[in-house]
Amino acid sequence: MTFRSLILIALMGIVGHAVAEEKQNVPPEGFVALFNGKDLSGWRGQGHKSPYELEAMSPKDREEWQAKEDAEMKKHWRVDGEDIFNDGQGPYLTTVKDYGNFELWVDWNMEPLGDSGIYLRGTPQVQIWDTRKEGGKWNLGANFGSGSLWNNKKNGKNALVLADKPLGEWNRFYIKMVGPNVTVKLNDKLVVDNVPLENFWDAKKPLPEKGPIQLQTHGGDIRWRNIFIKELP
Repeated sequence: MTFRSLILIALMGIVGHAVAEEKQNVPPEGFVALFNGKDLSGWRGQGHKSPYELEAMSPKDREEWQAKEDAEMKKHWRVDGEDIFNDGQGPYLTTVKDYGNFELWVDWNMEPLGDSGIYLRGTPQVQIWDTRKEGGKWNLGANFGSGSLWNNKKNGKNALVLADKPLGEWNRFYIKMVGPNVTVKLNDKLVVDNVPLENFWDAKKPLPEKGPIQLQTHGGDIRWRNIFIKELP
C-alpha cells in the first residue's frame, strides 16, 4: 500500500468520525429546540383552520375538536430516528405555544411529488415544492423554488432565486419574522427579503400578533429536524 493510500484512508476515517459525532436537534446558542429529537412533546395536531373560527368555539367544543385533531395527527406523524416523519397526510404538526416575533431554523427533506410548507403564526405560508418540471406544479410557481410566501397576493409570492437542493437531500430554512415582515433564506440564499406576510384568513384585518408554527402536510413523504427558535422583542 502506498503512502498516499494510507493518507487517504486516514482522512476518510477522520471525516467518517466527524459525521458520526455530528449531533442533530441540538440548538445553537440563543435558540430553543422545538423538537427534542425523541418525541413530539410540545406539538399538537391542527389542520388548515382559521384562528377566528377557533376563537369562536366554546371551550368544550374546542377541547373535543382538539382531541380529534391530535388523534388523527398521531396516525401520520412520528419520530423516526433523529427525524420527524410525515406521510403527507393528516393535520399539520402545530406548536402548543404561540409565537410573535422570532428567528426560526428548520431542516427538511422531501420526497418526489411532495408539496409542503410552514405556517407562521398559524398563517400560510413559507412554501416547499418539488421544483422539477416532473413535479407537475410549474403552473403554480414551483419552478421559482421553495421559500416563497406563496399565499401572498402581492409581493413574495415567488422566491427570488431557486435555492433548493436535489430531492432526497436536506435543505435548511432561516426565517425571521418581525411584525408582519418576513425574511427567508434557503440554504444560505435570500429568497424572501423583508416582505409583509398577508392575512390569508381576513385581508381586511392585520396579521395576528401571535400564533403557532405549523408544519404543513400536502401529499408526499417529508422529514424534518433541527427545528430551532429564538423569540425576539
